[in-house]
Amino acid sequence: QVQLVESGGGLVQAGGSLRLSCAASGPPYAMAWFRQAPGKERGFVAGIWWRNGREYYADSVKGRFTISRDNAKNTVDLQMNNLKPEDTAVYYCTWHRSTMTSNPNHYDYWGQGTQVTVSS
Repeated sequence: QVQLVESGGGLVQAGGSLRLSCAASGPPYAMAWFRQAPGKERGFVAGIWWRNGREYYADSVKGRFTISRDNAKNTVDLQMNNLKPEDTAVYYCTWHRSTMTSNPNHYDYWGQGTQVTVSS
């Protein structure tokens, strides 16, 4: 069983920045961030391969969000800049033992979620 503990999030005005962090109790093959707004499905935001650090982003956040990892600490961060009201959602950290995918159903473990609210 892998535990994921998220931190960060909160309320920010449009154009502002927030940083999310997630600490895993064990090393993954890949980790990712998803988000879910009220009434919407959970969607892929960004992911990172643990071995080589290769990053992937949803088109909606490219150029604004940056995912990074610390292999020694088994942590993954999501730096979110130039936030928009449409970024408002609960953000979830995820862990995968063998691959990375944009399908949330394929992930092994999830964090508890952290709320990000962007006011206009």
